[in-house]
Amino acid sequence: MIPKRILPAIVFSQFAGTSLWFAGNAIIADLQTAIGVGIDDIGIVTSAIQLGFITGTLFFALLSISDRYSPRKLFLVCSVLGAISNLLIYFIAYNLFSLLVLRFITGFFLTGIYPIGMKIASGWYKKGLGNAIGLLVGALALGTAFPHLIKSFGGSLPWEKVIFIVSAFSLTGGLVMNIFVPDGPYIFSGTKFNPKAIITIFKYKELRSSAFGYFGHMWELYTYYALVPIILLYYLKLNPVELNIPLWSFIIIASGSIGCTVGGIISNKIGSAKVAFIQLAFSGFCCLISPLMFCTSLPIFLSFLIFWGVVVIGDSPQYSAINALSAPKELVGSGLTLVNSIGFAITILSLWFVYQFLGVIDISYALMLLGLGPILGLISMKPLLARR
Repeated sequence: MIPKRILPAIVFSQFAGTSLWFAGNAIIADLQTAIGVGIDDIGIVTSAIQLGFITGTLFFALLSISDRYSPRKLFLVCSVLGAISNLLIYFIAYNLFSLLVLRFITGFFLTGIYPIGMKIASGWYKKGLGNAIGLLVGALALGTAFPHLIKSFGGSLPWEKVIFIVSAFSLTGGLVMNIFVPDGPYIFSGTKFNPKAIITIFKYKELRSSAFGYFGHMWELYTYYALVPIILLYYLKLNPVELNIPLWSFIIIASGSIGCTVGGIISNKIGSAKVAFIQLAFSGFCCLISPLMFCTSLPIFLSFLIFWGVVVIGDSPQYSAINALSAPKELVGSGLTLVNSIGFAITILSLWFVYQFLGVIDISYALMLLGLGPILGLISMKPLLARR
């Protein structure tokens, strides 16, 4: 029987560790005065941490690090090092380049937090894995949004305090995982480096179908997250209303935890593939109707963004569950990190692509470009639905 403390400890640790992700985004407006970096640089700052994560996941996958070492110890080490690299923004970031380097390093260490957290969960939960990972990715949504919440305290908390709080939080998460979550009974460890790991993983049809659905989902997800503050600013430009942008950025991004949690519960009844397909379809629909929403009242507009926040990430844990169950047992860690690596590479391409249009067309129309990912993802998932 699984101890009751296991899942809450994993979820909290994931929440705490992934708070590092958007720490730079939450304080970027304040960095205009401090180091000359402003809101217009949010795309490249986001891309830097994504590139670091990609580099880390490739490194982990090629060396099968997540399969060869205790995942909870790996989680602790990366939580500590990620916290330090985030904290160094306060001490040594003096221009855009130095900020990008530190964000890249933080992204690298997030490799040992997000996908490793999923492997730790898969080591404890075989039945109902979609539900467990639903809570875990819900924690990712909360963690990603958390710096925006901290920033909103007292109207506008100084950026230095935001950095210190997030770093301390990440460190705490690593300690909780290491102390309260031993390696699970389904963990397969001791794997030696397999140079054929990448080719082997994608030979499995079910994994391949799920992975390509996930890639379509990733085209939309992080570009939407990065653009949330800009979307709110643009709405304020069109409509003379008052809005606490950091607070509402938190609410919109954090609402994804609802989609992940509820989706995980429903997946126990109808299966992960159907849940992922439905949520991806809803988020794609949001992309396509987004221009109309800028003409609505503030309550309707915010409700729309929250709903989009719910479904934009709600399918993610179901892809992870399918991937974890479809990959060869001895390569689960490498399989998850590899698929994540490709997915996050797509986020950089998506950010770059959409930003090319922001200077040419209104952001309200640029958001429609995010619909390309869900459309292609839905097409890719058809064989997966047929098999289920």
